Amino acid sequence: MSDDTARPTRTATRTALFGAMFLMATSAIGPGFITQTTTFTAQLGAAFAFAILVSILVDIAIQMNVWRVVGVSGLRAHELANRVAPGAGWLLTALVVVGGLVFNIGNVAGAGLGLNAMLGLEPAIGGALSALLAIGIFTVRWAGMALDRIVVLLGVLMIGLTAYVAIVSGPPVGDALRQTVLPDEISWLAITTLIGGTVGGYITYAGAHRMLDSGLSGPENAGRVAISSVQGILITGVMRVLLFLAVLGVVTTGVDLTASDNPAAAAFAAAAGEVGLRLFGVILWAAAITSVIGAAYTSVSFLTSRSTPERTTKLLTVGFIVISTVVFLVAGAAPVTLLIFAGAFNGLILPIGFTILLWVAWRRRDLLGGYRYPRWLLGAGFLGWLVTLFVGYQFVAESLGKL
Repeated sequence: MSDDTARPTRTATRTALFGAMFLMATSAIGPGFITQTTTFTAQLGAAFAFAILVSILVDIAIQMNVWRVVGVSGLRAHELANRVAPGAGWLLTALVVVGGLVFNIGNVAGAGLGLNAMLGLEPAIGGALSALLAIGIFTVRWAGMALDRIVVLLGVLMIGLTAYVAIVSGPPVGDALRQTVLPDEISWLAITTLIGGTVGGYITYAGAHRMLDSGLSGPENAGRVAISSVQGILITGVMRVLLFLAVLGVVTTGVDLTASDNPAAAAFAAAAGEVGLRLFGVILWAAAITSVIGAAYTSVSFLTSRSTPERTTKLLTVGFIVISTVVFLVAGAAPVTLLIFAGAFNGLILPIGFTILLWVAWRRRDLLGGYRYPRWLLGAGFLGWLVTLFVGYQFVAESLGKL
């Protein structure tokens, strides 16, 4: 997607920042996000609050650094990686695109299931129609403006509807607050999956690349870029907390969600009956379609540069969505285990790209135009990086122990 304007006006700048911020947030809030949150809440109960807190803190540390390095340098993540070590950018591209494709199959499936719960359409038909809508957004002449406005609108819609269900379900807020810092149980799989599903893989770079393509780059925009990166993560965090509380309220009444093929739908139906099921359909569809957009946009941004002709970028984006949709139609809806795996996989590959960006911030000032990188921010990023390594190691050790 080409730059929307060479010299953004104040209004265009604000719209671009909101669009980038919500693209990052809504890319994270997809069917996998909903499935992971519901599944782990059903398994861990209020103790899942601790995993949410850890993931939000790590997400903030990572995104502030990713947005700052990409924004100040004016280069996409894979371009920076190739400058640091020839070939590293192509490795990062392969990992991001593969992870994005796996997630996007689930996104298309989620869109189909959302329309099924909302309108009663067959999931295959709903998924195909949603994919056509996403393709339409990328092919219109004003694609950049449409992308920014649509993700903001749908993001606000998801949060509002989930907040309603969270209130109706009546969760034990006091117990959740206590276990946020003193959990009865810690699941490294849950923490790794949350980090991977919220800021891993393509999601790490969704907002930063959109911001760059909107014409916002350079040291003069560093402050606004940093604030927007935190706001994007907080939007994701608010949605995660609301969804957690909505499901927790159902779990504490004794409803067994682990036996359901669609635990999130069962939770919403248990909380608000038929209305809850329809609202779930709206939320799932909105989450899925925005994630289809985010996955396609970001994955293709790794296959192109800002000088790539707009027509080529659009064709690649359409092709990415078509491939995801065809796989969904042939293989059927992605199972819960696939979505959990995709989040964990993206969490494990997260340190690879983030290591390169931290190295640029620490040692490659030449790639930042001589910009003096804040030491406190670099330190926060380093701590976040250590956490990703630690939880990744714990997840692998926990998984091997079950073999």
